[in-house]
Amino acid sequence: MKRAFKYRFHPTPEQAAELERTFGCVRKVYNLALETRTVAWQRGERVNYNTTSAMLTEWKRSEDLAYLSAVSSVPLQQSLRHLQTAFANFWDKRAKYPRFKSRKKSRASAEYTRSGFRWRDGELTLAKMSEPLAIVWSRELPGDPSTVTVSRDAARRWFVSLLCEDPTVEPLPRTGQAVGIDAGLTHLLTLSTGEKIANPRHERADRARLAKAQRSLSHKEEGSANRAKARRKVARVHARIADRRRDYLHKITTRLVRENQTLVIEDLTVRNMIRNHSLARAISDASWSEFRSMLEYKADWYGRKVVAIDRWYPSSKLCSSCGVLRNKMPLEVREWVCSCGVRHDRDVNAAKNLLAAGLAVTVCGDGVRPQRNPPGGQSSVKQKTRPARVGTPVLQGRDDVKL
Repeated sequence: MKRAFKYRFHPTPEQAAELERTFGCVRKVYNLALETRTVAWQRGERVNYNTTSAMLTEWKRSEDLAYLSAVSSVPLQQSLRHLQTAFANFWDKRAKYPRFKSRKKSRASAEYTRSGFRWRDGELTLAKMSEPLAIVWSRELPGDPSTVTVSRDAARRWFVSLLCEDPTVEPLPRTGQAVGIDAGLTHLLTLSTGEKIANPRHERADRARLAKAQRSLSHKEEGSANRAKARRKVARVHARIADRRRDYLHKITTRLVRENQTLVIEDLTVRNMIRNHSLARAISDASWSEFRSMLEYKADWYGRKVVAIDRWYPSSKLCSSCGVLRNKMPLEVREWVCSCGVRHDRDVNAAKNLLAAGLAVTVCGDGVRPQRNPPGGQSSVKQKTRPARVGTPVLQGRDDVKL
């Protein structure tokens, strides 16, 4: 299993200047190639990676772009490969049309393959540099890197990501445990076992500090050095929030994957949910999408299974004890009593229903809709459903948006 290990490093002034030049050239080459391919696309022609690679040679020979020869050619070639990947994703309808990179908004990064760096005795030296990078080795690297990616965030922190084989990533011993996971805001996660995982609300904790930094930024003159300093202060607050949130999610997902063989979640459309301006800030702070992403790749690493249930499945309105389906379940209702006499916690009940639905999908391998009973207790006919999507088992149904 190949795995990327990310570390901070502190470049010398000469190294920082070289990397800044490299970032600028990478961005320039990417935008030139995208412009060329866009013009060709409008004419009904396709320009592939080999064509843009040949163009790069010509660009270096031109008078206006001669500065491209001053940096390593490896990151420039890698930017063309990244553009090729972006177009492939666009053609396969996995992503939108590639966009131009911005000096202020886009991530500053450069990727080096084997020919663009030297790894010797635990020291990393990039092309066009005479000294190794001063990396803060927060953990041991399991092997020799095959790819190195250098980046700088908006807070002016430098990072290096080393891709290498990790022999420690192997399937964990199988366990018979399965858990349903309901995402929320009052509690970040509610498990089918009844456990509720707190929502630390990292953004709310630093909201006053962030607001102060943003007010200071708004008072600075456009284009001034003081405005650049104020912008970095805002970026540092955002970085602090993001780092704490990511660390918290890593700990939670690692624990869930280690303890359970099957993990059932809900296929939430966070992109649509944040259109609710009353809840957008809280939903973004909860970072449900990042939680799901971590859960899925860690489950893939360690031999676990993640089942995603369709967002319209009525997990909140369905009694996990008798199967009666309520007509309505407003968001303010956190506890309710079923006609069978069982008192439900809304989130725990939803997690139990997700678990049952996920196990049904795992066993049947198809889209399954449980037999519905209206509040009167009369049974209704089981409805036929279409097959589940490949790779993501889906239960068809309908539910209110659950928070």
